[in-house]
Amino acid sequence: MAYVALSEAEKTFILHGVEEDFRCDGRSRRDYRPMELETALVSNASGSARLRLANTDILVGIKTEIDVPDPLTPEFGKLEFFVDCSANATPEFEGRGGSDLAQELVLALENAYESPLAFDYRTLCLIPGQQCWKLYIDILILECGGNLHDAVSLAAKAALHNTKLPRVTASLLDAGVTDLIISDNPYDCTRLTIDTVPLLVTVCKIGDYCLVDPSAEEEVCSTVSIVVSVSMRNGEAFLSGSHMTGGGAMHRDTMRNCLDLGLSIGEQLNTVLAKMLKQEEERVGPKRPKTVGFLK
Repeated sequence: MAYVALSEAEKTFILHGVEEDFRCDGRSRRDYRPMELETALVSNASGSARLRLANTDILVGIKTEIDVPDPLTPEFGKLEFFVDCSANATPEFEGRGGSDLAQELVLALENAYESPLAFDYRTLCLIPGQQCWKLYIDILILECGGNLHDAVSLAAKAALHNTKLPRVTASLLDAGVTDLIISDNPYDCTRLTIDTVPLLVTVCKIGDYCLVDPSAEEEVCSTVSIVVSVSMRNGEAFLSGSHMTGGGAMHRDTMRNCLDLGLSIGEQLNTVLAKMLKQEEERVGPKRPKTVGFLK
């Protein structure tokens, strides 16, 4: 997270606002900041999305290539995450200043997507044991305004929804060799199913209370947070992983409350994201708004 210098008086003000369930920006402890979502921004990527959560700005691009499956999982495809912290996001990211944060985000995403119940890797398999799709999910942090885990997971899921895989047909050659023919028609493609793709929900503990979507200032006031990975299955939310950040400790009952809050918020986020993606798909032709930001 980006460091924000706060005086003791400012920290006390934020703490009292959390206790009264009236945060500095007028939200309650369960409210998220406004979100903006755009898809299909990067023309040379198989899928892309840009998500802005208040002052946090994330751009995700996905590239695809054909690879050989892992011998231990011959029927699974592959995902590879890469996070780059732009120096424009905060001066602390200059040089290798953001490498630790980038690695933390990559590990969080890899752990969330690790379970086959959270992401169906079989949909990326072309020929079991021989050929599969490998997706490179490149994430660029353009601006850091708090709650990076949630914003990154939302943008990655939106980019996966926007990803188009060329249709592949196989033909058997001599000596049993299989030849893959990839369609060069941009409209002859398949889409990924993202129903079970997980979202990360950061539950931040400030004082004796837990809240979601912490701002950069609220993150400074917190000593411990728990990041909950939430997936949907058969219309119900389930926990696919969790980990703690920060140097503080958390009581068992508090942790249980945080997990319950994360599951509830994760289910709501999935519903909101699905609605936003549907609206984005329907905006075609003159109905589609002009691209905003530096990519216009």
